[in-house]
Order: sequence, then structure tokens, then C-alpha cells
Amino acid sequence: MNMNDLKPWTPEEFEAKLRAKSVSYHIYHPFQAMMHEGKCTREQLQAWVANRYYYQISIPVKDAAIMANCPDREVRRHWVQRILDHDGYGGEAGGIEAWIRLGEAVGLRREQIVSQELVLPGVRFAVDAYVNFARHSPWQEAAASSLTELFAPTIHKSRLDHWPTHYPWIEPEGYDYFQRRLTEAPRDVVNGLRITLGYFNTREAQEKVLGILQFKLDLLWSMLDAMLLAYCPVQIEGWGPYTQMTKVS
Repeated sequence: MNMNDLKPWTPEEFEAKLRAKSVSYHIYHPFQAMMHEGKCTREQLQAWVANRYYYQISIPVKDAAIMANCPDREVRRHWVQRILDHDGYGGEAGGIEAWIRLGEAVGLRREQIVSQELVLPGVRFAVDAYVNFARHSPWQEAAASSLTELFAPTIHKSRLDHWPTHYPWIEPEGYDYFQRRLTEAPRDVVNGLRITLGYFNTREAQEKVLGILQFKLDLLWSMLDAMLLAYCPVQIEGWGPYTQMTKVS
């Protein structure tokens, strides 16, 4: 049967399909599981924060690319709030500054974080792929890719609930980023769902969006794959982070 012959899902069915993608969210990645269970070392947490910084500073760039491709003034009026949330405005420092404070709270120096000297090639490649997708895709598709925010509050709440117990050495002010995203992300989801459910109303388009959301989920997962390889030695004799393949018999 041709995809065009299939009946579109109702908005309720389509939203349920999108939310079902939560099974692929990076909360289930082994590196995230280590953090959640308090099994990360100080150095591993520092490495995660330093690498994730590159993603954080790329979010407003991605959102600016979506706006640049969007001719709809009303959409831009809502979407611009995402840029302000991260870059800050007026007397509000913004989410990027909050992430830098998280880095300082786990023991990194500001210049270490901002210089990006600790960002892994695999992380940089994945994040750049996301920004390029936003630049070169129809704005509606790029907007739909942001719907990983459907699942974000769960992971932020988990960190707020468990990290103070597991990692008491983290300075409390470092948790501001996670706290602020508990209110920002649900607001962004409402806007993102309105666009996605409104624009993608054929079965073929809806299936495509599910693939786009999976692309974004895979991207987040691959960032953690790079970190797992670099900072968590694989338990195989003669193999560790960046060990040359020739050393494995």
C-alpha cells in the first residue's frame, strides 16, 4: 500500500506516537545511568558537563537557524523565547551562564569550559550535525526535532532529586540550570507540539516526523557514546579510551 493511501493519525494518535519515542531517550544510556546511580567519578561528571556545554551553546544557534527559515511572524514571536532563555537578556544571565556555573560547581574552571578544550570530536560532530539539520531543513521539520523536550523534565528532575545525595561535593548553586528547565521545557513543548500537530497532517509527513525525532534522539545518544568510550574504559584486556586498535590481539 502506498503511504499516501494510509489514513493520517488523529492529533491525539500522532502525539501518542511522538511521546512513545521516550523509550529511545538518552536517560537510558549507560553513561546517564551511571550518573543517576551515583557511580560517576568527579572527573567523569566534569567531562560530561564540559562536553555538554558545546550542545548548550549550539541551542540558540539552532533556534536562530529555524527562525531564519520561518516566514511566519507569530511562530517567530514564540520561538525567539528559546534564544533568550539560553543567551539571556536584560538582567537575566540565561541558561548558558547557568551551565557554566554548573561546570564551576563540579570543579571546572570557567576558562576550561568556555574554551571548549575538553570537547570530544564525536560530540562536536553530533552537535554540528544537528545545527546543520536546522539550517538546511524546512523550518517545521527542524522545529519538530526539538520535541525531545517532551522527555527532558524527567531527566532534570532526576538530577535534582538524586545528585545532591550521590554527589554532595557539587556546589548547590550549580543546580540552577536543571531547575529552570523544569518550567521552560514544558512551555516549549506546548509550542513545538502546536506546530508539529498542525503542520504534519498526512500519514507520510507524520511518519517522516517520527524519523526526525528519532534522528535527534540518536544524536543525543551518540554524544554519550563518545563520552562513554573516552571516559569509561571498556573492560577488555588491553583496551581503554583512545587505545589504538593494534594493541588489541
